[in-house]
Amino acid sequence: MIKTGYKKYWNEERETLDPDKRNSVILEKIREQLDYVYNNLPFYRKHYDNHNFKPSDVKTLEDFTTKVPVITKKMLVEDQKQNPIFGSYAGNFAPEEIARIQGSSGTSGTPTFYRVSKADWDRAAEVHAMALWSTGLRPNDVVQIGFPFSIFFGGWGVLQGAERIGSTVFPLGAIESDRHLDMIEKIKPTAFSATVSYCMHLLNKARERGVELSESSVKKLIAGGESGASLPNTRAILTKGWSASLHDAGSTSEMYPFMTSTTCDAEAGVHLYQDEVFTEIVSTEDSNIPIPIGERGAVVYTHLWRKSQPMIRFWSGDESFMTEETCSCGRTYPRLPHGVLGRLDDMLVIRGTNVYPSAIENTVRSLKWSGAEYQIVVDKKGALDEMTVNIEYQSQYKTTNLNYLKGEAIELFKNKIGIRVAINLVEQGSMPETVFKAKRVIDNRKKLY
Repeated sequence: MIKTGYKKYWNEERETLDPDKRNSVILEKIREQLDYVYNNLPFYRKHYDNHNFKPSDVKTLEDFTTKVPVITKKMLVEDQKQNPIFGSYAGNFAPEEIARIQGSSGTSGTPTFYRVSKADWDRAAEVHAMALWSTGLRPNDVVQIGFPFSIFFGGWGVLQGAERIGSTVFPLGAIESDRHLDMIEKIKPTAFSATVSYCMHLLNKARERGVELSESSVKKLIAGGESGASLPNTRAILTKGWSASLHDAGSTSEMYPFMTSTTCDAEAGVHLYQDEVFTEIVSTEDSNIPIPIGERGAVVYTHLWRKSQPMIRFWSGDESFMTEETCSCGRTYPRLPHGVLGRLDDMLVIRGTNVYPSAIENTVRSLKWSGAEYQIVVDKKGALDEMTVNIEYQSQYKTTNLNYLKGEAIELFKNKIGIRVAINLVEQGSMPETVFKAKRVIDNRKKLY
């Protein structure tokens, strides 16, 4: 007998708790973590002593933001070089206490290695279960996973959360796209999980085969590993093309295996699990200055429970804004209404104008003829910065007047981005296919210095 009357929340008391009561729990955990890292992890003691900070300085959540110095990926990498292989922030754990050794994907530089205790791994599974349950995933779902099962954390978090829920998991991993499409037809999963770029890539490959994924068994997409799942035009393409709901599952390698946020089944932005990973929005110029609710700023994360390599005020390099309005789903966690907007270090300054790759993606995706792939190329010509966007057009448009399509794109970019952008149209299939994380920006100006 198939059970369908599942509960609404994974942990109703926790997910619908009064925000003031939750903040009291958060403050208590923050103070506990500060004492732990200062007294047990040399990395933090040295860092805090250099900033004349002591854990006892924090008496309120405001104190935490305004007084505790951030840590960065660069600092973590350097510390692991000096204290191989896990760094002086790893903690003292016996071999039998360790569940996993994983790491960052290394797509933006040197990989960082992480050692996760069994206690932390088990708690992370519970957090992932709560997060995935909020998307509507249930024990009667079948989840096909397209993340690579490697040093990268991504797929493992989905796997452990779905297993904790009791869903059937089909961990196919990062294999040929044709194989994924074949398995969708044969296994008939109800949910598919991968990066946003790979979900877009599969949609494109399916159309090349004359297959409409909108007619497949998949009714739920759980996308992570990169920003994009909350961009309106990207969402529109994926939800229509797959005829499925799209859920932005956010985190970073540094914060994993703990999930930081997911889009619930109300699809009104991503919920921040503040009593697990505390998220702050701060000034991009000064990490100790909080940004008011509703205004854009830099995203800073803190592990409240993790003891093996905890991140305390980790500067993620992401940008977003927060709302505290209660979601229609009833959860009282704050939300990022549009998810992560992009990475601060990806921002391009073109002729004095700040241009975010996420805005370019949203513009490209609004062109009905655009394919899955595009690329941004920035050059310096004389004293001027010039940006070219290479856009792949779908095969059915190859007999169309390409000058008309180019003119449409140029006008749209002028209206949406506010600067003149050169457009280069390329035939579908002529650009490298994205099978994991997309590499969209080539900034040739950096090669000049």
